[in-house]
Amino acid sequence: MTNNIDPGIFRGCPHISSESDLTSNLNPASCCKLNVTDWLADVPYPSEGNDLVEVRFKNTRKSFYKNINSLNLEVGDLIAVEASPGHDIGMVSLTGPLVINQMKRYGAYNDNGEFRKIYRKAKPTDLDKWKEAIELEHKTMIRSRLITQELNLNMKIGDVEFQGDRTKAIFYYIADERVDFRELIRVLADEFRIRIEMRQIGARQEAGRIGGIGSCGRELCCSTWMSSFVSVTTTTARQQELSLNPQKLAGQCGKLKCCINYEVDAYRDARSQFPSSDIVLETEEGKAFHQKTDIFKGMMWYSFDPGQAANLIPIPVDRVHEIINLNKRGKVVERLVEKQDGASSEMGYMNPVGQESLTRFDNQKKNKIDSRTRSRKGRGQRRPNK
Repeated sequence: MTNNIDPGIFRGCPHISSESDLTSNLNPASCCKLNVTDWLADVPYPSEGNDLVEVRFKNTRKSFYKNINSLNLEVGDLIAVEASPGHDIGMVSLTGPLVINQMKRYGAYNDNGEFRKIYRKAKPTDLDKWKEAIELEHKTMIRSRLITQELNLNMKIGDVEFQGDRTKAIFYYIADERVDFRELIRVLADEFRIRIEMRQIGARQEAGRIGGIGSCGRELCCSTWMSSFVSVTTTTARQQELSLNPQKLAGQCGKLKCCINYEVDAYRDARSQFPSSDIVLETEEGKAFHQKTDIFKGMMWYSFDPGQAANLIPIPVDRVHEIINLNKRGKVVERLVEKQDGASSEMGYMNPVGQESLTRFDNQKKNKIDSRTRSRKGRGQRRPNK
């Protein structure tokens, strides 16, 4: 039987077309939204007690279901699961013992063991109805946005997800304040003749659902692997000596980039070895004020003008500690940087691996042009008559 499944139902997951019945055959070389690597896939484990399955739906929505019929499920299978009311169509994203770890990660662990059930593998009739529901999602989202404008509601509907049996739809929206959408639910129910569920999400969650490419050239972290969001503040950017430019620090969601938090702990540990930037250094030349710090080089820049960063003098951290200790004892140093015999205190470019200059090709090109010019001039000169 030829696989006639529409690629749109895979919800953004790359897949490999096959001749199998109703398997999606996800491409292992690519990744889905919030993809999970089953690093225990090759390890045999007892099948008893491992009847929980992680199922993914549209974008980043996931849930956990119980395989009560002991179906032979694999990652990528399309299945019909229990919903309220009716049934929904999802894709198996993880099986085996790692499902318990995923449940703890999402906070979905249930001590009572009351999980919704997996009915069966999706039938062709289930998929046909599901395709029809998916085709309505974009039109429904555009129409619902117009309705919210007509009702003067301060909210934005970012995504719409239909249930597999086309009897219910989830409207994901973002709003800065509390919104009374009771009238909106009545209008939507009359317009689309379905059950309505309104679910509020944050700006970062909306970016994760929509997806995209970040300024680093990779897929958004909130779309690929992040499931919990930690608040990001400008203090974190200041600790890393980042320029407080909103255009560079803000992500596609309009909030500060989540990756600003990734290396802040390393910066905090490194900055613990640096003295306070508020300390003024006393020298015979005058008072030196801190201007900037390079954590990786272990350098601090000072100038004698507190108002502007002009004529900066780089000083190693050890030397700064030494000057501070001398000032505490009432001694004023002669100069900020000690004289070095036969060596310059200025730090320049170093080539430790023997790399050549980046302009070496330009020099060769210029030499070739000069040689061609000389050869042409030589050919143009007449030989003297004998």
